Amino acid sequence: MHISAKADYAMRALLELAREPSRPLTCEAIASSQEIPFRFLKSVVGELRRAGLVRSQRGCEGGYWLGRPAEDITLLDVTRAVDGELITLRGEPLAGLDYPGPATGLPDVWREVEAAAAAVLGGVTLTSLLGRGVVAGAARRGAA
Repeated sequence: MHISAKADYAMRALLELAREPSRPLTCEAIASSQEIPFRFLKSVVGELRRAGLVRSQRGCEGGYWLGRPAEDITLLDVTRAVDGELITLRGEPLAGLDYPGPATGLPDVWREVEAAAAAVLGGVTLTSLLGRGVVAGAARRGAA
């Protein structure tokens, strides 16, 4: 399974927005904080906006906010918003995949992998991931 840079950047951008829900953040601020290439981030944020995961406001006080509460946005939502299908084979969805002979059972395994990945990503919200970051940060500080 491959996690695209686009999905990774999208998740990191949304986590920045979830961390600062009371004020809009600019793409420049997000890119700087997360060390994401600005031009690529602008494209990713556009896709997130079209999917309803972020909303924007122009002007001096403008920037981006989450389009839904952080507890309602899962990593599966984010991945599907920027990458479409979770897992593809040669660029095609797994739904109609069918092999002959001894490979007959293989498509079922690929679909099981997709279902397992969807279950994991669908079970992690931005809110729960922010909580993990707090715990991990405290553990790192305690070990120092």
